[in-house]
Amino acid sequence: MAGDAERVLVVDDDLAVRNSLRFALEMEGLTVCTYGSGAELLADPDLASCGCLVIDCNMPGMNGIELVKRLEERHQHRPVILITSGSARGVAECGVHPDVMSVLEKPLEDNLLLEHIHAALSVSRRTAEP
Repeated sequence: MAGDAERVLVVDDDLAVRNSLRFALEMEGLTVCTYGSGAELLADPDLASCGCLVIDCNMPGMNGIELVKRLEERHQHRPVILITSGSARGVAECGVHPDVMSVLEKPLEDNLLLEHIHAALSVSRRTAEP
């Protein structure tokens, strides 16, 4: 089982997306926790012990960029991959937060997402070292 530094948190309001990402990432040996909203993620007491986050940009209520800002307010700095059904370029032009490593468009290509997750986990491991 992967340690906390290898734990990927997925936040997406679409249950089918959450389930398919969990399945694909667990098949790659990663530990995955899923959340249906930003509020659900923020309520998790184990939030601090994760390697990276995959967050949908276009969620009702609190969108992905707002969630990243809320995490910053809580001093929760982890690498973030934003996913969007819109234009990745449009999201990037909104002045994305420094914790956001990349913005990917849906439908997601498994290998591309996995490459970005491994890069994010590598950053997380380096920042966690003393």
